[in-house]
Amino acid sequence: MDISDDDQKLDPEWVEVGSNVCGVLRGCRDASVVAQHFVRAGWSSRSSSWHGYEVETSWCQLEVEPIDGPDTLLNGVVDPQRFDELGGVLHCLGLSYSLELYEGDETLVREIRV
Repeated sequence: MDISDDDQKLDPEWVEVGSNVCGVLRGCRDASVVAQHFVRAGWSSRSSSWHGYEVETSWCQLEVEPIDGPDTLLNGVVDPQRFDELGGVLHCLGLSYSLELYEGDETLVREIRV
């Protein structure tokens, strides 16, 4: 089920980068709640699996999937210049999280743990 039909597509410049961000959102197993939060922040969202969602804006695209236990896995692509902005969207959920930003050769560039 789609949460939002807004046309927030990832800029083609970032499509070619491939996955460069991953993280864990602690204490929220329901990926639909996370997806709804992104929609309220102006992102688009659509169902990507039985329990997962893809959330997207012009500078970031994430898969939001529940994992074993009470957490949600995040992975996808982000404009590196807006990595902190992604952290801000997660911060507004009021939950602890970790985010990692990687460079093309899978070198860890930045990390946020809250």
